[in-house]
Amino acid sequence: MSDAHADQDWRAWFAENGARLRLIARQWTRSEADADDVVQEAFVRFWKHQRHLPGNPNALVVTSIRRAALDLLRRSDRRSVREQAVGADMETVSWFEPEADPRLQSLADSLKLLPPEQREVVVLKVWGDLTFDQIGEQFSISPNTAASRWRYAMEALRKHITVRTHD
Repeated sequence: MSDAHADQDWRAWFAENGARLRLIARQWTRSEADADDVVQEAFVRFWKHQRHLPGNPNALVVTSIRRAALDLLRRSDRRSVREQAVGADMETVSWFEPEADPRLQSLADSLKLLPPEQREVVVLKVWGDLTFDQIGEQFSISPNTAASRWRYAMEALRKHITVRTHD
């Protein structure tokens, strides 16, 4: 494959998947800038070394993002400082453009209320397009545990969104 063709391939793939990958990275980072750095690092690693591996390329790049994000967090501060910063940042994250459907923004606001384990499963299932098997591999849990976290999250989101629509 020519260099020009390979250059176009990665640009097209990233144009199609970049926003989704950034959203995924945002779940494990403190800031938008950290998410951008993590996506760049993970995508370069994936594109240079893993894109030819067998298996679902989506799962491979999501794994790279998660690892890059966790590496960044480990290098940064103590765990308690990290958790405080992530919690504070989650309050200001704009997941959707302001002109987007208000129901989507309501959903994004509701996600912040979920426990981190459930929120991560929802993000990887919806935006990451991963199976419960793949999510289980990400967190070293069984696919059944991933599916349970999904069910609990969906139940909590339904209750919260129902309450908000009746207010």
